[in-house]
Amino acid sequence: MIAAPARRLAALALVSALAVAACGGGSTAAPIMPSGGPTQAPSATPASPPAAGIPADCPTSPPPPMAADETATVTLATEKGDIVIEVKGSLAPNAAGNFVALAECGFFDGTVFHRLAPGFVIQGGGYRQAPDGDPNQGGPGYQFADDPVTTAYVRGTVAMANAGPNTNGSQFFICLADLSQSLAPSYSIFGTVIQGMDAVDAIAAMPNDGSEMSLAINPVVITKATVTRP
Repeated sequence: MIAAPARRLAALALVSALAVAACGGGSTAAPIMPSGGPTQAPSATPASPPAAGIPADCPTSPPPPMAADETATVTLATEKGDIVIEVKGSLAPNAAGNFVALAECGFFDGTVFHRLAPGFVIQGGGYRQAPDGDPNQGGPGYQFADDPVTTAYVRGTVAMANAGPNTNGSQFFICLADLSQSLAPSYSIFGTVIQGMDAVDAIAAMPNDGSEMSLAINPVVITKATVTRP
């Protein structure tokens, strides 16, 4: 998405259908990425009922923050290869704690990367089918507060998609390029891809519908999310 014109970023931020299912809700929303860049911002949908198919032991309210001295590794298995993410509490305690908790309870298993914006981001973490399906899919059913952004949106950065301030849920995006000059610090950065950017690039290269939301035509599924702690 980094390659898209600035108006794309603004447009995505406003689009509700693309949603990163960020924030809490289940409705669709475009991945809302920081505004101000040459691409559409990753956005998510406002809080609404939890998405269908959520494991019974997943949290129903924001999980505890991750301590600043804690880290975890989350491996997302896909048909294109594994994506290994290092999650740090020091980067974003709220987002880090939430991401790891959802990965541990199986929330991400079976979800798809529904938005593919070459040169910008891939977005996922909410939908279990194409975003044009059940509008109640897309999030965990709760929202949590933003974390201060203290680092740049560079290639491999993993951050929360949202539908505005303090509307984080489950949807996240992975930067495909250096977006530090195009995204405002409005999206909580909680981790970095430390292995598997080739898989990320392969997913980004899959066909999308050509709309401003860059919806995947054949979404790649996260078959399993595995958490490893030091």
